[in-house]
Amino acid sequence: MPEKPKPPAFEAMTVAPHVGNAYPAAFAGPSSERIKRRLSDHGGLTHFGVNHVILPPRCQSSVRHWHTREDEFVMVLTGTVTLVTDAGEQTLGPGMCAAFPAGRPDGHALLNRTDTEATYLEVGGRVDGDEVDYPDVDMQVRWIDGDYVFVRRSDGTPY
Repeated sequence: MPEKPKPPAFEAMTVAPHVGNAYPAAFAGPSSERIKRRLSDHGGLTHFGVNHVILPPRCQSSVRHWHTREDEFVMVLTGTVTLVTDAGEQTLGPGMCAAFPAGRPDGHALLNRTDTEATYLEVGGRVDGDEVDYPDVDMQVRWIDGDYVFVRRSDGTPY
């Protein structure tokens, strides 16, 4: 008898949290306490990613960055974050959204400058060959031999 399929609905907070980031040590600090739940992975999705992210006080989402082939979208659920882009800073609260089209060289990051945690949903594509540029630091992600590699933007050497 075939096994009964797993129901598609689940509670976001039951998904295993991932704390921190995959950055080289020199750049890991500001987002080292970020908590990310990979909702799309838990649900078996492969074409796009959805993450529930918790930013503790004085934590940031990432190093300011942009993607060559991947669109990104965020929606703030709770708290207040500061969105930093080339256009300056914007304060985002619950219900506010931000969209970052692929290939637009305008780095972005979310900073929690408050004393309370903030949460948001993060949605992005999963596009082979996507590369990432970090305009404020000596770092890029390059697609090398079928894998993502952190390299120095100054000379292309791996971290």
